[in-house]
Amino acid sequence: MRWEDLEQQPCSLARTLSVVGDRWTLLVLRECFLGIRRFDEFEKRLGVTRHVLAERLKKLVEAGVLEKVAYQQRPLREEYRLTTKGRDFYPALLALVNWGDRHMSGAEGAPIRHIHRSCGSPMHGVSVCSECGEALLPGDVVLEEAPGFEGQLLPAHWQLRQTGGKS
Repeated sequence: MRWEDLEQQPCSLARTLSVVGDRWTLLVLRECFLGIRRFDEFEKRLGVTRHVLAERLKKLVEAGVLEKVAYQQRPLREEYRLTTKGRDFYPALLALVNWGDRHMSGAEGAPIRHIHRSCGSPMHGVSVCSECGEALLPGDVVLEEAPGFEGQLLPAHWQLRQTGGKS
């Protein structure tokens, strides 16, 4: 499969990677969640070339993750703001941060603490079932192909059966 064909794949992960699948794009999104909005601020904080930054921002705007909003008319100046689609990426970004905190931090530990605004406690994100609220682990999820995709996506050896909530 070619990188530029990812968005055509019948796989949500492949389609997602077609938009956010490189390090600069993820770092641009990190900066967006930190409140950075202007091109020169992104450039200064990331140390990325103008060409690469412009390319990543354009792709995020085209994908509907960011929108350009004018903050000055003469001369026209625009900033980048997360759309609803962009804000919906936060749990995925938080999951990546949590993985990095757990597996990539040195002896000094995680560089940033996440504090839940409502309760004031340090926290880490947890994936939970949307129906019962139980924390999810890989063995707790059974996959099945959606109608119209039967026999197309999962490996041939995959067997769908529930065994006490484990696959």
